[in-house]
Amino acid sequence: MIILGLTGSIGMGKSTTAGFFTEAGIPVQNADEVVHALYRGRAVAPVEAAFPGVAVDGVIDRARLSKALAGKPENFERLEAIVHPLVREERDRFLEKARADGAAIAVLDIPLLYETGADRSVDCVLVVTCDPQIQRERVLARPDMTVEKFETVLKRQLSDGEKRARANYIVDTGHGIDQARAAIGHIIAALEGKAADKDRER
Repeated sequence: MIILGLTGSIGMGKSTTAGFFTEAGIPVQNADEVVHALYRGRAVAPVEAAFPGVAVDGVIDRARLSKALAGKPENFERLEAIVHPLVREERDRFLEKARADGAAIAVLDIPLLYETGADRSVDCVLVVTCDPQIQRERVLARPDMTVEKFETVLKRQLSDGEKRARANYIVDTGHGIDQARAAIGHIIAALEGKAADKDRER
């Protein structure tokens, strides 16, 4: 099985791109969704212990957590030390199931793929990109998004140029959905070929 890491900066169209893989019947795990589930389950007790007052009715309140993290890099590190091992456990479970189901490709959709070192645990990386102006327009059109929030997110992420330089595959979503979907189709075909080659080598 080929494990593909899918990443891209905020507003680049990563979620849409992940949807193309799902449409093609390829298993996709979204790291953000895993974290959301952990904030309703296994991560609640340790995160509340580290940052008292961020849990409301047994669920981590993300707005309260954001306030606890604001302007304090050491608090981000504390949170990551709690959450990242739990995310890795969920990722391992997802990949085991994909293998057991006979999947040729499995996709890990991880916004901070390079920043967390998760690129070391995948076979290849697809970076989703677009023109910076398109990115900015998309992000600032989101509800509750501000220029300040946008810039804070960008500071935590590697630059788009650096991500593209390290990628095996690049998809530009700035040319419309049909073109992006077609590009993903070509990548899936290439990865299926790689998976078949790996299988023959066994």
